[in-house]
This record gives sequence, C-alpha cells and structure tokens, in this order.
Amino acid sequence: MLTGSTLRRRALLLLLPGMVALAACSSTTQQAADAPPATGATGANGTADGTTAGSPGAGSTSSVGGFAIATVPERRDVQHLHYEIGPLEIQPGQNNITYSAEAGYPTVPKPAEDGYITRIRANLERPDGTVPPVDVIHLHHGVWANVSGRPNPANAELFFAAGEEKTDTILPAGYGYKYRASDRWIINYMLHNLLSTPDEVRITYDIDFVPMRSDGAKEITPARPIWMDVRTGEIYPVFDVLKGSGTDGTFTYPDQAADPYDGRRPMNEWTVDRDGVLIGTGGHLHPGGLHTDMYVTRPGAGATATDAAKASITGDRAHVFRSEAQYFEPAGAVSWDVAMSVTPPEWKVAVEAGDTVSVTATYDTARASWYESMGIMVMWMADGDAGTDPFVAPVDVKGVLTHGHLPENDNHGGQPSDLFLDLTAAPSGPTTGTVGITDFVYAPGDMAVGVGSSVPTVAPGGSIRFVNNEATATTAGVWHTITACKAPCNAATGVAYPLADADVQFDSGELGDAGDPTAGRLDWTTPTDLADGTYTYFCRIHPSMRGAFRVEG
Repeated sequence: MLTGSTLRRRALLLLLPGMVALAACSSTTQQAADAPPATGATGANGTADGTTAGSPGAGSTSSVGGFAIATVPERRDVQHLHYEIGPLEIQPGQNNITYSAEAGYPTVPKPAEDGYITRIRANLERPDGTVPPVDVIHLHHGVWANVSGRPNPANAELFFAAGEEKTDTILPAGYGYKYRASDRWIINYMLHNLLSTPDEVRITYDIDFVPMRSDGAKEITPARPIWMDVRTGEIYPVFDVLKGSGTDGTFTYPDQAADPYDGRRPMNEWTVDRDGVLIGTGGHLHPGGLHTDMYVTRPGAGATATDAAKASITGDRAHVFRSEAQYFEPAGAVSWDVAMSVTPPEWKVAVEAGDTVSVTATYDTARASWYESMGIMVMWMADGDAGTDPFVAPVDVKGVLTHGHLPENDNHGGQPSDLFLDLTAAPSGPTTGTVGITDFVYAPGDMAVGVGSSVPTVAPGGSIRFVNNEATATTAGVWHTITACKAPCNAATGVAYPLADADVQFDSGELGDAGDPTAGRLDWTTPTDLADGTYTYFCRIHPSMRGAFRVEG
C-alpha cells in the first residue's frame, strides 16, 4: 500500500526528533497463599505467586505538582496477576476501534476463581517488553466490559478503562469489585499508530485479586462501577472544543454547548437507583483538558443545606469532586504528558435513591482547538451509609495522583527541524483544484523536505478539494485529517507539536467511511471565504504529515 521511500521518510519524520481511577493510601502488598494458576496469565507475575506487578507512585516521590501520590492499600491474601492480549499486528497509520474477539481473542484472560478485584493497571508493550513512545503508538483507550448475563453486549457492565494518561484503578481499603470465574469479559480498544510503518504490540493488564475462599475476602464490601460520561451511551463519545469558545479561555461541556443533546434528555446524568455511598472516582480527558467535575443534585436539598455545605452548593446541586489534569508537559496543557487526580481514600459521599449524579468536562480554549475530545468519570458505589451527605458537609476535597511523569512522553517536539519546509516562503504553484492524499503525502503541497516544493494556490472565493485515496467506501484503509496549525508549522513532531492553534481554524474530520471515528466521507473542501494568505495544516492522526495551500488574488 505504501511506497518504500515514502514509508521510510514518514518514519524518519517522527523517529528522529528526540479512565478512570480511585486512590487509596496505605503501603506494601501481601503474598497469596495456595493460589491456583490464573487463567490466561503469563510470565512470572501471571502464576498468582504473589510477585508484585508494581504501581505508579509506589516507592516514588510522595507528591508531584502539589498532589500527593497514592499508594496501594495493604490487603490480606492478595494475589498479583498479570495478563495480556496479543500479539496484535498494527497496520501503518492504524486508528480504528475494535473488540478483543474481532482481533482473534474470543476469551479474555482473567482470574480462574471467584474473588474480588481491588486494583487494575493497564499498559501497552512491544514484544521485547518495552513501552512504546506515546508519539509513536499508544492505547488511545481500552475499556474492560463484563457481558455476563447480558444478551446485548451494548448493555455490558464497564468496570475498567485506560487511556493515554494511564491512570490506575485502585479501590479504597475494604472494597472490591466482585468477580466470578464464569464472568465473560470483552475489551473494546483503540490503538493509534502515528507512523506509516507497521508495528506489533500487546495490551497488558495487572490485577490485584483477593480469592473468595480466603480470609481476606471476608473483609471486603462489594462495590459496583457506574460509568459517567458527558455523552453516555455512544461508542465514540466525543465533542469538539474550538479555540476561543467558552469564557475567559475555557469551555465546559455540556454547560456551554449549544443544545449538546439535540433536545433529548441529558447524557451526562445518572439517577441513583438506591441509597448508598460513592467511594471514589477519577476523570479522563484529552489534551487541552483541564478538569472534570462531579455533582449531586437533590430536589429541595439546597434550601435545607447546612451553612458548612453551602460553599459547595448552587441551587440544589452540590459539587462533590474535581478531577484535575496535572500536566508535566513543558508546553502546558497540550499533550498526553499528564496525570489525572482521583479521589483520596477518605472521600465517601452518601447519596439517596432519586438523587441525580452529573459530570462536566472543561478544556482550555486560549491556546488551540481540541477535536474529538472526551469527558469521562467512572464512579464506584457501594451499599451502606458510611459516607458524608454533601448537603450536610462539604466533600469536594483535593485529589491525589497515581503516577508522575512517564518516560514514554519524553519526546515533546516543537524544536527546529530540517525535515520540514517553510512553505510560507515557497512559490505559489498551480492546482487542478484537488489535493490527493496517498502514501501519507498531501500532493501537491506536502511540507516534507524532498517531497514538496510549491504551494497549491487558488483565487479568493475558490476552494481546494482534498481526497483521501488511502480509504474507500468499502474498505477502512488509513484515515487522515486536514487541520489548521499556526504557520509555518514546520517544527519537530512530538507529543506537544503540532497543535490545532491557527488563528483561522478548519478541520476536515477523519476522512474515511468506516463508522466511528471517521467522518463518513472521503473528501473535504476548503472554505470559500478565506482571506489572502498561506494556510498550513497537519494530520491529527499522523502529525508528521504537514502541508499548505494558498489563497492569492
């Protein structure tokens, strides 16, 4: 599908430059006794021998950026189990959503006996055990779903999610997710290959597990996951955040969106089905995201709230937690070099049947646009009355992190590069009115040295049609975007560069016709109202792809 020279050049452009969590504070872990082998487990950590799989933050600094680092609580009879799905053959430029069964893994590896899951950690690894750089290939998302007793997988219980920020799920001491060996799991995932070269990876996940037969299980209260999303119910729940939107440089979804749900009931709400206690939550955002927020609404409760609680209450809605994005990225809130704060162990919120829990997501809009953004908070709930009523006392405490900076985010980009041209200084060139995208090249108008030389030019009022020749109406192929970036947009590629930061914004969506996340079309036409000037752009999926076109009277 790709020519050898183009494939090698696109690889060089990237290689040469330099969901959800709950936290608990305690220490160490304990070894399992008389444990049977775990189904599908591999390696030294996969035989339930008590070998600790590790935890972000454990044994590291106690705080980062003003946030405490969570540690894993001590639990009796805990086993540390390691599993993986793979090998997974990754196609050049791949960015598709699929399920474990579709990838050839109809049975997802999991524990062999009944028990409680108290912690899950996921990652992506190459065959040699190394973690690939996020700017080369990453797990955009992975969602672990329990479909047992559910004839329609769409109604599965979603109990764990992982994104590029790689937050652990760590249930507080005394709580666990009740698991049965007969449970049937599937994994919905999206692997994003930013290069034009193939790759091979495996999805790994480490589980802390307390067998039901053990004494330790008697100390655990069952907890259940509640999936909270600003667009709950969609397989690809995304929204666009445009530069300059919102107020004072930030935009909150859905609060500041115009009719976000097309007149239907809000998708960001859940009605509490029975009295209980919320024991933890944490947020998932994309680059540009600042925080997610969770609220509890109880009709009439605002009028009777105590003075102590009123600072966190607006009307009948109490703010119960803010999951903040702690960016380690030197350029600020623009990349996956980030950790999301999660609830500390003392956070327990009493809710009543009929209460409404809702979530929002806030993004920065002063710097750039953020397309296909998300706002998710997986919440864990248990029966009982051990929590604090948010209308009696404030509960919105500062969160903790499950890790600091990760080395796979070390290539930030943005430094001068001799791999790209400054097309703002290039001569105007003729155009047939069409720019084709083939072999990861925009032709004409590509910015790569040795590929482009001139800029396709149209008169004011004219337009240029971009056509993705790497996908068809019957095959998924490779998807690309045409997304405006600030000229000259020719610095080195990395996790923080390029950005959709042009003063004049445009974005084609993912040109493809294969369902989510594609735009449902293979072409896109530039706006006809553009003023004279040179417009630079990049591909959001493969950011080493850059180009330009010109409007000239």
